[in-house]
Amino acid sequence: MQAIWNDQVIAHSDHTVVVEGNHYFPKEDVDPLVLVKSDTTSTCAWKGEAEYYTLDVDGERNEDAAWSYPDPKPKAEKIKGYVAFWNGVEVVEE
Repeated sequence: MQAIWNDQVIAHSDHTVVVEGNHYFPKEDVDPLVLVKSDTTSTCAWKGEAEYYTLDVDGERNEDAAWSYPDPKPKAEKIKGYVAFWNGVEVVEE
């Protein structure tokens, strides 16, 4: 799977995990240069607290377009250390 934004592949992995229709990429398979930690958080009743990242690609920013659960609840343990995308990020098979 690939995540593409602003005509650039920002994540690539053969090991995504699908939860609620979203592909979660192992964080090590995401280009660390495009992730800018955000102050935004949200809480999911069964996954826990999410932290967000703004994407920065070639000087263009996509606010809070990526999220992860650094310390998920037990039922969501399989996405610990993974990142998902939305807000215009295209996730496609290679």
